[in-house]
Amino acid sequence: MSLETLLPKFKNKDEKAFGELYSMYSDSIHGVVYNIVRDTDIATEVMQDVFIKAWHKSDTYSSKKGRFFTWILNIARNAAIDKTRSKAFKNSKKNLNSDYFVDIIESNDNLDNSTDAIGIKKFVSKLGKKCKAVIELLYFKGFTQKETSEELDMPIGTVKTRNRNCIKELREMVL
Repeated sequence: MSLETLLPKFKNKDEKAFGELYSMYSDSIHGVVYNIVRDTDIATEVMQDVFIKAWHKSDTYSSKKGRFFTWILNIARNAAIDKTRSKAFKNSKKNLNSDYFVDIIESNDNLDNSTDAIGIKKFVSKLGKKCKAVIELLYFKGFTQKETSEELDMPIGTVKTRNRNCIKELREMVL
């Protein structure tokens, strides 16, 4: 079934349409969430919460404002960041096993394979070095704009402008 036929049914609370959308996007959403929370179980939990939230707020989606995947991706990203800022999450990470740190250090030009479920890696790799750094920190590692500004040692206004321009460039490549 095509996305164009699924979305109206999804907005009308059709469970079959929900199942189809879940099958289409759950791996991608899980990959993005995992890159932020760095825990498979928590990523699965957040990903499921994202789909439940999307189900309850399906009437707020508008194709005029953007693609469905972008809409649900923003819900996922925000949910994952909220999870990492929660007290329970912070407490669970206080006494970490050293195995956690083996995989956490990545270079800025290496996106995790689990985020490539939608094939975005090939497009991001075509961006300039500055764009790659901003996109990876904001979208794949879950940094806030302020944290990205500090990490890249650039004014927050520059981060915002670069983010907007890089997303525009990505959109032109993909569409």
